[in-house]
Amino acid sequence: MPDVVSVIDDDLSVRRAVARLIASAGFGAEVFASAQEYLDATHDQGVACLILDVHLGGMSGIELAEKLEAGGEAPPVIFITAHDDEATRERARKCGATGYLRKPFDGTSLLQMISDALARKDGAPGPLVS
Repeated sequence: MPDVVSVIDDDLSVRRAVARLIASAGFGAEVFASAQEYLDATHDQGVACLILDVHLGGMSGIELAEKLEAGGEAPPVIFITAHDDEATRERARKCGATGYLRKPFDGTSLLQMISDALARKDGAPGPLVS
């Protein structure tokens, strides 16, 4: 059974493109349009990694990551954003982000971040890339 990567982005075209990319690399992919949709879902296989848009309607991607971390349920998180700034990068670092990419991003970079996140045994955050 492949590792499952959840993609949470309010842009349908981004969800589809990232899910296709993830599936092409042999990972399982599930997509959600909002943080609440992700929280309401049943994750039968568990989630190996999250790809989170920073700016979502309702709860933001960073707020979701902080909520999961506080509940002890946080898989590795890679943030993606079209609205980058230093305050957002710092907040992502503080909640233990494994990676951080500005849209549009290179698919190879995202796949490498996913592979690195899944290979980490200690759960330590990796370097943020922007």
